[in-house]
Amino acid sequence: MTKRVAILLSGGGSNMVALAQSMTGDHPARPVLVMANSAGAGGLDKARALGIDTDFVDHRPYKGDRSAFEQALHDRLVQAQPDILCLAGFMRVLTEGFVRRWHGRMLNIHPSLLPKYRGLHTHARALAADDAQHGCTVHEVTPELDEGPILGQATVPVLAGDTPDTLAARVLIMEHRLYPAVLRRFAAGDRTPVHLP
Repeated sequence: MTKRVAILLSGGGSNMVALAQSMTGDHPARPVLVMANSAGAGGLDKARALGIDTDFVDHRPYKGDRSAFEQALHDRLVQAQPDILCLAGFMRVLTEGFVRRWHGRMLNIHPSLLPKYRGLHTHARALAADDAQHGCTVHEVTPELDEGPILGQATVPVLAGDTPDTLAARVLIMEHRLYPAVLRRFAAGDRTPVHLP
């Protein structure tokens, strides 16, 4: 049975596009909704151009009441009846209550080789540490930030003269390969980690 996928984003949606474009042919999943936390998120226009239903719940009116924001988000998601949620640059930290509702069904992509560099500014932190390799990780979402079971990783070499921006650009290319590969496997019921060099 084909799995229904909802994708949550906050920005331009390049990972959403990579995911959506991969869900064709014999892929075990299809995108049914792209949600954002702002009406102005560029990824919404890209989703509409791909023929995917879109919606948003603006987080700003809920300032100071994260649970109310998450309830509104949850209510809209339930209408779409997704089997899997993919966080693709969704820049809101989700509470334990929300995460537990979607336990075992929510994926996230993070721009570091977890468990290194949870949180923000991962590329600058990898450079500051003189790492020889950097990359990205897809993991299941748990209440602890960036700590869920790892479902896939892709590595890139850190080059002499790299800046956070040049490193981020190379990692993003690998994100666009890794996330679709993990989603295909996950939607088929296989949690074996994917490793891309």
